[in-house]
Amino acid sequence: MKTNIDLNKPLWQLTVGEFLELMNQTPIVATDNTPKEKRLVYGISGIAQLFNCSMTTANRIKSSGRIDRAISQHGRMITVDAELALELMKSNNL
Repeated sequence: MKTNIDLNKPLWQLTVGEFLELMNQTPIVATDNTPKEKRLVYGISGIAQLFNCSMTTANRIKSSGRIDRAISQHGRMITVDAELALELMKSNNL
């Protein structure tokens, strides 16, 4: 008992039969192919905010080498890839 349901029909206008038919179908998943922008934090204060810790602890985390792959430093400017830093800390704490 397959009926073609108008996909532009508002949900509140569906009959019970149409609604149950939609519930039994596999969902249509829209994929988002747009590349994600990196979330960056800057400086020791950015690391402190990312890990919710003090500036002293953020300095220890940076100097420990645990998140070196996430850090890019040019002179005094520190840039940290937040997602990668969180992953590295999670994998190092196992």
